[in-house]
Amino acid sequence: MARVRIGRIWIDSVTFDEALTAIEALTGHGGAVFTPNVDHVVTADKNEEFRAAYEAADLSLADGQWVVWASRVLKTPLPAKISGSDLTLPLAKLAGEKGRSIYLLGGAPGAAEAAGKRLTAECGVRICGIDSPRIDLNKPDPAIVERMKLAAPDLVLVALGSPKQELWIHRNREALRPAVLLGIGATLDFLAGQVRRAPSWISRFGLEWAFRLILEPRRLARRYLVNDPKFAAILLRTLRDPQTRIITAGK
Repeated sequence: MARVRIGRIWIDSVTFDEALTAIEALTGHGGAVFTPNVDHVVTADKNEEFRAAYEAADLSLADGQWVVWASRVLKTPLPAKISGSDLTLPLAKLAGEKGRSIYLLGGAPGAAEAAGKRLTAECGVRICGIDSPRIDLNKPDPAIVERMKLAAPDLVLVALGSPKQELWIHRNREALRPAVLLGIGATLDFLAGQVRRAPSWISRFGLEWAFRLILEPRRLARRYLVNDPKFAAILLRTLRDPQTRIITAGK
């Protein structure tokens, strides 16, 4: 499949159905699936370990209308916005149909439990474990990984927020094979009804960031108003380097 570069992140050029097929192909072998947005592109520009996590990812899916629009500016258009929140229910339904299990990690207090009940009720999937501890990347807790290994999930949905979830996945993916690990951001909070998700029309206009900023101004102001505007300079820099903006085979 084709891969498109924005800044220092490569993104797979796939449709939603192709993304589901690609994740299905990883099942039983293991892998890492990330969903880059504007904030990820900005973080990867300066954070070496975060960049390394993306370089090792098996699948990188455009999460955010601004990422899709940027790919069009670069004349390497991505076919669709594919967020972790959009993927979760279809993946859970597919897992339920095939008798596979899911482990939930992260979310606000109580969110993973509520989300797990919803996924079981709506998708018929087996939730084989739930963990929502406070994770400190500087003080790793091996007990979390050991619990996951004992549960032997097919899919692990990691909802720690970025960059923590991508770094956690990168550090633990080999220990958890053959599980497929997906970074899903605030999805468990959305499923649990603890955080409102932006209406689809707001997302189509690229204003999901503004919706979230209104809901959580203290937590998100620096990300959206200070860090993310750097995306424009990164896009311009990528625009000047057309010969390396797309690859069509492998990594």
